Amino acid sequence: MSEPDADALGERADTMIRTLGSISAEPNRLIRQYLTPEHRAAADLIGSWMRAAKLEVSEDALGTVRGHWAGATKKRLLIGSHIDTVIDGGMYDGPFGVVAGILAAEHFAAAGRKLGFGIDVLAFGDEEGVRFPTTLASSMACAGTFDVARLDMTGRDGVTLRDAIKQYGKNPDDIPAAAYARDVAAAYVEVHIEQGPVLEYRSQPLGVVNAIAGQSYLNVEFLGEAGHAGTVPMMLRRDALAGAAEVILLAERLARETKGEVVATVGHLRIPAAASNVIPGNVALIVDIRSGSDKARHQFVDAFKAEIRAVAGRRELGLTITQTRDVATTPCDPALQDGIADAIRAVGGEPLRLASGAGHDGTAMAKLCPIAMMFVRCRGGISHNPAEYASPADMGLAIGALIRFIENAKL
Repeated sequence: MSEPDADALGERADTMIRTLGSISAEPNRLIRQYLTPEHRAAADLIGSWMRAAKLEVSEDALGTVRGHWAGATKKRLLIGSHIDTVIDGGMYDGPFGVVAGILAAEHFAAAGRKLGFGIDVLAFGDEEGVRFPTTLASSMACAGTFDVARLDMTGRDGVTLRDAIKQYGKNPDDIPAAAYARDVAAAYVEVHIEQGPVLEYRSQPLGVVNAIAGQSYLNVEFLGEAGHAGTVPMMLRRDALAGAAEVILLAERLARETKGEVVATVGHLRIPAAASNVIPGNVALIVDIRSGSDKARHQFVDAFKAEIRAVAGRRELGLTITQTRDVATTPCDPALQDGIADAIRAVGGEPLRLASGAGHDGTAMAKLCPIAMMFVRCRGGISHNPAEYASPADMGLAIGALIRFIENAKL
């Protein structure tokens, strides 16, 4: 079997991603939500590429497109990612993993080579969680962990997930059939742009993910006393926004002190009845805390809560802290990590190991089988943004490494 041409693979991947990126709900920004006409068009395009790669194509009740190349046994290596996007998103987040899987599987199909296991390339539809107040529905169905209570959740457009599935031409009653048997799913591998700047900073095109970070959300609300901006002396104020500002800086300082083990972000701040001449009496914020170590994350959350209470006490503010999310870290399988590292070395890279701060379909698939991820350098670490970009050269190396990994995998 001939050696893969990384340059040619990268150029093909770039063309396919740009073609897929033209499928959008709006002409001037990329919007492709789950179970919409744009999802249908993208799924059909993916299916046509799978057929051209000599894969057997099917689609389950939650819209996951599957391309299958049979192996010598019933065991299958699952390779996948998602084809939905955020609002005004980039072209590479998700679709590159699907395209990489198709091109890698095509390499073996074109040679007519049967492996000791089959390959399934999966194009999931619900990773970003934009349309419905839930996420990972399609990968959870493949893993056999989909909760039917999600079917009654209502999306932004007022349509329930159940009705959206029917409008898409599927039957919600068929969802259980989407699940893989545990003795069939040998492993799940995802190739994804890093969505961060570490690989670029280290001048490395590819990296090995050791874990998908765990995540905690803290909803923090301060209750002070609204007052006139010109008449209340500074020492007599109970300024809820000043307390919130102190907590925002506190989150930054405490996270920096972990030396990269924890990241903390405040991306949402609510000030009811805000006015430029009124001391804010009520302020709420959401703190997003992530780490590749559950122990480090839990320790951070406990220490952070104690510091927030101290801020509230010192400023004489009422305080409510509600933890609305506690998602455990998803470790990647050590043996699969080593296999990806060896494959990266084989294409001339130096495999850097790092955690993924973003969530992925691998979180759901880990409930089914061992998982692994390969990261690809992206320019500026930018993602969820139209400026998102991975070079054809780096993508070609990633596909070449994925092919090497498949060749040497012992599943």
